[in-house]
Amino acid sequence: MSASQLSSQIAHNGATLIVFAVFVVCVILIALWGAADSDTPRRFFISGRELPSARNGIALFGDFISAATLLGTPGLIALAGFDGIPYLVGPVVVWAVILLVVAEPFHNTGHYTVGDALARRLRPRPVHLAMGLATLVISLFYLTAQLVGAGALAAPLLGLSGEAAQNFLMVFLGVLMIIYVALSGMHGATLVQLLKAALLLVASVFLALLVLAKFGWNPSDLLGTAARRSGVGEDFLAPGARAQGTALETLDRLSLQLGALIGAAGLPHLLMRMCVVPSARAARRSVQWTAALTCVFCVTAGVLGFGAAAVLGPETILAGSPSGNTATLLLAHSLGGSWMLTVMACVAFATILAVVAGIALAAATSVAHDIYGVVLKRGRATEEKELLVARCAVVLIGCAAVGLALLAERLNVSFAAGLAFSVAASAVLPALLYGLYWRGFTTTGALWSIYGGLVSSVGLAVLSPAVSGAPTALFPDMDFSLFPLQYPTIVSAPLGFLLGWLGSVLGRDRPEQATYSALELHTLTGADDTSA
Repeated sequence: MSASQLSSQIAHNGATLIVFAVFVVCVILIALWGAADSDTPRRFFISGRELPSARNGIALFGDFISAATLLGTPGLIALAGFDGIPYLVGPVVVWAVILLVVAEPFHNTGHYTVGDALARRLRPRPVHLAMGLATLVISLFYLTAQLVGAGALAAPLLGLSGEAAQNFLMVFLGVLMIIYVALSGMHGATLVQLLKAALLLVASVFLALLVLAKFGWNPSDLLGTAARRSGVGEDFLAPGARAQGTALETLDRLSLQLGALIGAAGLPHLLMRMCVVPSARAARRSVQWTAALTCVFCVTAGVLGFGAAAVLGPETILAGSPSGNTATLLLAHSLGGSWMLTVMACVAFATILAVVAGIALAAATSVAHDIYGVVLKRGRATEEKELLVARCAVVLIGCAAVGLALLAERLNVSFAAGLAFSVAASAVLPALLYGLYWRGFTTTGALWSIYGGLVSSVGLAVLSPAVSGAPTALFPDMDFSLFPLQYPTIVSAPLGFLLGWLGSVLGRDRPEQATYSALELHTLTGADDTSA
């Protein structure tokens, strides 16, 4: 079945429109319900630090799993076989890193943002400004990627076609996001994430069970059939079966995987969720919940990927999408008919909507707290003004993201999302780890690391073939591609760490040992956590 046939099948199923309408109504009701519980910055930004660890862990899972993971990873495995497995293992490793290195220390030192954690031992205003700008850049890139992907995905799912339909859906999704985030903040975002996580897990596990049932509940038969239909035989289940391209392309894939692996630990909207629970132990338990759910989902995605290879074959998958992004939907239609296709289509839409909520909230928090509250008002902003600025920021950021998505609809979604991870790995993570664990870290080191990582990752991406010099580039008629890789993490992330060290060693300011000792105590005990 081709992509157009898939769209036609969904269009003829009126249940799809009904389910979409019901979901949108539920989101609006959630926003109205959560508005009453978001009347202060503390409640709007972090739900008053009162969320139970299990609920936060499920919501954190919803924040993390995007439509690219739901649709792209099974499709990649269906086409690449064993070579797609690293994309399943990576998310699990991410949560191991966050659990061991970030979760508890960040909860005990953070307040609302990453800037709060660094400002405990460094000069507040320059650090808050730098981290606020980095957060905005990451959020805008990630939001743009999600909105462009939403238009491209939701239009055919609703049986619509054409550029105007995609643009309308991008605007609609942006407006819906603005409404429920501006009204209900973290409380509403959490409820949407819980709804999305439940839909995602139930639907994907059920589809995986249909796959296993088709092969007599025998994974060996499933893998054997997938290998036979792959066109490469048993090599499909071994490394290198689909390895193609030059050494430069291999390096580019490695850079993308590196960004996904370490960049997630620096994404502001994920770090923000470490602060919504009452204690460091609860933060650790939240991450444990997320890691467990991620493991379940990754195993499920693997079954779906090999199931698509076995049931559909590579020709059908490639006919639907050259990247394999429609493999999950095609598999759902093949095994469950129109009703299962409708369910998976709606889950994909819910996934996009839920992810953009967390990103928009993190960006608005950074504007209201880091830039307005600390930098402009020097910490003297009233709660009412900070909350008003946050809600206005949601509107402005949402409008900016929609505008960028409309201007950059040719933009490769994977490139934009990968760039967000690259900036997080290069500008946020080095400063955060140095701030938490290195006694010699200084404000100069933080500024060099944040701005250096930000400029290098964005600058190298602008000079990459994804922006110019190629037929599929954002500007195909121009050529200023001086950097050969599309994903700059393999260069910019080490540079961010190096600049943090150099700035601390060569800068004029000296680390304050007493301040770091107090930070160490607070990191371990969270002594004044209730006053945060």
